[in-house]
Amino acid sequence: MNTYINLPVQDLSRSKAFFEALGFSFNDQFCDDTALSMVIGETSFAMLLTHEKFGSFTDKEIADTSETSQVLIALQLESKEAVTNMMETAVEHGGRATRAPEDHGFMYGHAFADPDGHIWEPFWMDAEAAVGAA
Repeated sequence: MNTYINLPVQDLSRSKAFFEALGFSFNDQFCDDTALSMVIGETSFAMLLTHEKFGSFTDKEIADTSETSQVLIALQLESKEAVTNMMETAVEHGGRATRAPEDHGFMYGHAFADPDGHIWEPFWMDAEAAVGAA
């Protein structure tokens, strides 16, 4: 099963540059002037859509991310250092930290808003230690 997360964005070029800086790639087969297909993992993708394109899939108003949050996208990374690096890169390229880092020993996480205000939560977790902590 594949997972596609559809997100409205104001500026496709800005979004592409931001996420490329974070190390993401794009499937050009599904990119055009209204959409970018960002590869998150082997079976996970984010469709970054212009507001007009996003609006064609719903009759609901697009959320104002400066006022509301509709989704938190958690990304499991391979180490605490990878989390820190992603956060630093996000902030350097127009994102902003949305909370302080959280270190629970077996799990470490942080969160940033992308330039469109969508919240991404990079985290690392030691699965074996997490089972013992539960």
